[in-house]
Amino acid sequence: MAAGAALAVAVFYGAGAAQAEPVDIELVLAVDVSLSMSPAELEIQRRGYAAALTHDSVLQAIADGAHGRIAVSYMEWAGVTTQHVVVPWTVIANRQDAERVAAQLSVHPPNSARRTSISAALEFGGDLFAESGFEGVKRVIDISGDGPNNQGGPVTEIRDRLVKQGITINGLPLMTNGGFDSGYDIANLDRYYSNCVIGGPGAFMIPVNDWTQFPEAVRRKLVLELAATPPLTEHAELSNPPVILAQAMSDSDCLAGEKMWRNRYWMMDAQ
Repeated sequence: MAAGAALAVAVFYGAGAAQAEPVDIELVLAVDVSLSMSPAELEIQRRGYAAALTHDSVLQAIADGAHGRIAVSYMEWAGVTTQHVVVPWTVIANRQDAERVAAQLSVHPPNSARRTSISAALEFGGDLFAESGFEGVKRVIDISGDGPNNQGGPVTEIRDRLVKQGITINGLPLMTNGGFDSGYDIANLDRYYSNCVIGGPGAFMIPVNDWTQFPEAVRRKLVLELAATPPLTEHAELSNPPVILAQAMSDSDCLAGEKMWRNRYWMMDAQ
């Protein structure tokens, strides 16, 4: 009976694994909604992703894949306890699918919350893959944000753990400084993302220096992620906005955000 039960369990789980739908990529879009983002910027992000997912170049990149379909989940994040899935795992195989996802992004206004925990956002994004129900050729977390990690575990520890699991982390550092609280901005957020956040096979980032660049940056990022071999050349940094590979810039302090938060409150306590 024990052997029979073990066989039944093996058959059950084997059947469950076989039912995972193959896709070219499982893509988590992790979007910063911390208080350093203004309401207008939050809307720009939503509209930018909606426009990118329905853009002809992105749809063509999806169609050119081996399976011709991808799985996407869109989540918003801020502090360690603030992660909200706006669009659960959804297949995009054609324009109609993409338009349904885009429509979901306008059903409710964006969330907004305190603090910036890139590490918690990455950990949450990694957990989403376990419940996707898909089997992607690639698994990618695509994270955007306008400041360094200042809450939760060290971002490099979470990044390295996810990379060991075969997950690639790409970035969209937003160096725009237009929110309610920019007291934790750092001057070289692109360098921080390159050294401390992104990682894995083919990892890259596209920095955004002005919100007018955002729609094009999102489109280019998605096309590169969907490509079987991202066309990243030595001229990539000359494009606008540029594409920057992981570890392609000089070293950055990966605890800069935590130190800024600690120093600010140490000074307040000392007064």
